[in-house]
Amino acid sequence: MRNLTEENTTDVVLNAWSKNPDPRFKEIMDAMITHLHEFVREVQLTEDEWGAAIKYLHACADISSPERSEFILTSDVLGVSSLVDTINNRRPDGATENSVLGPFYIAEAGELGEVPVIQNGDDLIGERNKDGVPSYVRGMVRDAAGNPIAGAALDFWQNAPNGLYDVQEPENGYNLRCMIMTGADGRFAFTTTKPLPYTIPLDGPVAVMMKRAKRNVWRPAHLHVRIEAAGYETLTTELFIDGDEYLDDDAVFGVKDSLVLKWELNDSAEDAEKVGIWAPFCDIENDIVLHPVASAEAAE
Repeated sequence: MRNLTEENTTDVVLNAWSKNPDPRFKEIMDAMITHLHEFVREVQLTEDEWGAAIKYLHACADISSPERSEFILTSDVLGVSSLVDTINNRRPDGATENSVLGPFYIAEAGELGEVPVIQNGDDLIGERNKDGVPSYVRGMVRDAAGNPIAGAALDFWQNAPNGLYDVQEPENGYNLRCMIMTGADGRFAFTTTKPLPYTIPLDGPVAVMMKRAKRNVWRPAHLHVRIEAAGYETLTTELFIDGDEYLDDDAVFGVKDSLVLKWELNDSAEDAEKVGIWAPFCDIENDIVLHPVASAEAAE
């Protein structure tokens, strides 16, 4: 490993990693080293620029937490999250498409405690979100043949009428975030507020990078949902709003045509009263179609 030059460094490093016993790990590491070295040569990376990159990673670590990951956000704005998601979630026509997870997903238990579990038809608006546009979200989790899927766990989260997610103001606890289980009919329903467009977090290193590149920092309005059901592929997706001004310039490249829904206003006070909200309200019905896992995986 002596006498490294610009020309032989990559070969020397690859040789050092050549005893890697895991074929897939070796494939990934060899490709990463090769492409990273070629990138450094191509742009003739300076020591100051490499130092800035290390500083950026430190800044991401300093601001990240279980409720907010600046590393996921970095992956998002570089389009890596979208690309990995697309490669790993190839589904047949008719199945609901995936979209990016985003930096604000929380597993069942976070620093704020358990994510609230609600029953079908329950309300998320409460007194806290009265300034938002009331919305009734409903649909069925089913397979491509139209059969309902019972026991599906749906994890929903979105921003509030002030444009923020609950994890951005943790002192107020969970807000507009819930889990629902489908019954035998596969249906889900709840009342919430219409999501709003919002910027990615502007207090971290990702925002600094975006500003320097003069990139759009806005995301179109959307409702996140992650669905798990036995025998079916886990689906992570977003439901967007038709007509949003940022649909064609999403900061994290998450929009797909099939996920853009019409959140049309219903002026009927009678219809609103039936679901426990007020008019006018958005009435959104959208089925979520899951794709079964391969038979060998299902057997496990």
